[in-house]
Amino acid sequence: MQALQVHAGPRAAALLREQGLRAQDVRLLPGAAGGPKGLVLNPLDRFLFAEWLRDAPQVIHLVGASIGAWRMACACLPDADAALAQLAEDYVTQTYDHEPGRQPSAEVVSRAFGQKILERLGARAGEILSHPRRRLHVVTSHGRHVLGREGRLRTPLGYAGAFVANAVHRRALGAWLERVVFSDPRDPLPMALKDFRTRQAVLNAGNLSPAVLASCSIPFWLKAVHDIPGGPRGAYWDGGITDYHLHWPYADMDDGLVLYPHFQPTVVPGWLDKAWKARHRATPALDNLVLLSPSPDWVATLPGGKLPDRSDFKTFADDEAGRQRVWRVALAESQRLADEFATWVEGGAVEVRPLC
Repeated sequence: MQALQVHAGPRAAALLREQGLRAQDVRLLPGAAGGPKGLVLNPLDRFLFAEWLRDAPQVIHLVGASIGAWRMACACLPDADAALAQLAEDYVTQTYDHEPGRQPSAEVVSRAFGQKILERLGARAGEILSHPRRRLHVVTSHGRHVLGREGRLRTPLGYAGAFVANAVHRRALGAWLERVVFSDPRDPLPMALKDFRTRQAVLNAGNLSPAVLASCSIPFWLKAVHDIPGGPRGAYWDGGITDYHLHWPYADMDDGLVLYPHFQPTVVPGWLDKAWKARHRATPALDNLVLLSPSPDWVATLPGGKLPDRSDFKTFADDEAGRQRVWRVALAESQRLADEFATWVEGGAVEVRPLC
């Protein structure tokens, strides 16, 4: 394989050596935060959800933060392939009213983003929550104390405090922000979340749209979403703050594998942990995880030698056509990830590497 890398925890690797990767063994799929980086997973998502996992008989839990929540919600729709293709098109073509040479305001971005999520997902919440075998879980970051409401002074002060607390210990971040997971009530998550301060809420047709919007609401880029129905009162932000790459206790599951389409080979616990490299290492919590990611050599062939990311908005500034052009190239090239995965599960050889 030249575009796709496969990493696995010890328990997962043993199962792959014994019988290969089978659709019926997959019990959970995480969808990481990461903004435009998630675009390169779109062709792989479409193959996984619309073809390879289409007839899998078991209940599969789909857990998402930020763009991962949007991806996983689309995967629960009856026309998952079309919904995921539309997600990619919406993401590539997003534009926001702003003065030339200046970034759009958080109010403008939140309003446009919210309208799109309501149109694509909120209006179809009943379909998403009635999929016969897929269960959606939307991860949000809920503010506590000074971050309980958004404000011109309290928000930057609160996040400064959160940064310092997280530098001391990840659990200390829980004094400022807690994880709130909005879950399909038909089946609970197949593991208990005791790694970080967590609250659960029921996901329903009335709160799916605001929950996904909150999960995508990057602080200072978008406005917080307040008082989501069915959840604790207060301000909600991007689920990636508490759970950037969803480093959860998957090994506590009774059976089955976690299949993780990801844009990098490491699983970083929270967004504020990006600077703390020691927290990026694999742990026993990931023993039953199979991670799919693009190889660095393949990424180097993309425009700019990198994945699409938020910095492209600044790099291209008002050249929307230029940004969209390079993102479309990356999206088209990403079909290789899906093709190589399909070859593997149909009997091809692959090097399964240890998680890093």
